[in-house]
Amino acid sequence: MEKFKQLNLSEDLLEAIRREGFDTPSEIQEKTIPLVLAGKDVIGSSETGSGKTLAFGAGIIDRVTAGAGIQALILTPTRELAEQVGQTISKFANKKRLRVTQVYGGVSMDPQIRAMRQADIVVGTPGRLLDHLERRTLNLSRIKFLVLDEADRMLDMGFIKDVEKIIKSCPANKQTMLFTATLSQDIAYMAKKYMKNPVHIEAGDKVDPSKLYQIYYDVTHETKLSLLVHLLKQEKNGVVMVFCNTRRNTDKLTRNLGINGLHAESLHGGHSQNRRSSVLQSFHTRNTLILVCTDVAARGLDIKDVSHIYNYDIPKTGEEYIHRIGRTARAGKNGIAISFVSTGDHSEFRQIVRRVDSNIEKQPLPEFEKLQMPSKSSNQSTHNITHGDRNRNESRFGQHKRFGGNFRGSRSDRDHGNRRDSRTNRERGPRSMGGRRFGNRR
Repeated sequence: MEKFKQLNLSEDLLEAIRREGFDTPSEIQEKTIPLVLAGKDVIGSSETGSGKTLAFGAGIIDRVTAGAGIQALILTPTRELAEQVGQTISKFANKKRLRVTQVYGGVSMDPQIRAMRQADIVVGTPGRLLDHLERRTLNLSRIKFLVLDEADRMLDMGFIKDVEKIIKSCPANKQTMLFTATLSQDIAYMAKKYMKNPVHIEAGDKVDPSKLYQIYYDVTHETKLSLLVHLLKQEKNGVVMVFCNTRRNTDKLTRNLGINGLHAESLHGGHSQNRRSSVLQSFHTRNTLILVCTDVAARGLDIKDVSHIYNYDIPKTGEEYIHRIGRTARAGKNGIAISFVSTGDHSEFRQIVRRVDSNIEKQPLPEFEKLQMPSKSSNQSTHNITHGDRNRNESRFGQHKRFGGNFRGSRSDRDHGNRRDSRTNRERGPRSMGGRRFGNRR
């Protein structure tokens, strides 16, 4: 705790940090907290899982006064991230008895209105916050701190006008903090227009490239499902995220995995808030080991110990690919990212390879059964053997015995999932796993 003490935090906050099991500040925390306490505007560049919530939250908690109105506003792109950030700050603010309220779409506004009357800190999504401003149920006249968390994601999703309206509703003398994974032109525009001499901070990526194995399969669209089922059934130990580009693909793939004996849950912006929260809880507690999702789950959410990432649908950009694979190979653990490249994907995938400047190995197709999904009038499925070199496959994938076996496991809503992600969210799907290097790491 000595390094936390050197950051000049209050004893109440230090006790809360100690209670939560933190001994040493992360890089982003060590760099950001002194600047926040000094009243500086900050632009922080760091990946999910770097500890940035405490980085900006610690200074806010120590400088907010309980019962003096809403003094801090934190904007997030999704409901899940709003919940996560709000819950985290509440834990650290407990000793000061600060009231932290989460505000997002997809749920009733009335409880939020009541909670904001007593709130000291509000965490919310842009669309719902703007709804409250238009209804005059949110008072931002006392704001001292404004945080844009996952700012690049927020702007990519089409929230830039909403965000600007919210910023203009806050006092001019506020302290502004912006956290982003990428420094785009939109981010530069926002910083120049709304921030005062911001200090730029960069924190190292927590993904260990030496422990991340990236491969791809050249597979027909018709056999993608069969290959995914085959690969998932070869694995025993592991937590999997499978990325699709659309909500429809996400739901369809989840159903088809279930038909083939693989329990999976889907997560995308079209689900109700209760369902999304339930799915995430199931995944966090490992009642579910396979999460089929759109890119709404790739950014911001702190999902630990993901061993395999499947790009069932190829993302549109290298940045999106990086965000997806960044869910694995963290905290010194091995990870594998598998992409399915089908007809029409090759051009985009070549651009991704150039963008990430990484060795993404092509894998020969294993021998697997071609599945034919049952028609509405039949509950039977048929199986055919598709191509692949059995001997070559065994030499490359046979070392994965410790992964053998089946997975088991049991306008007010503008941001509620987000409606805009159907237009601009490039949500991609799951990929299969395998790989000599990953299997050899014991």
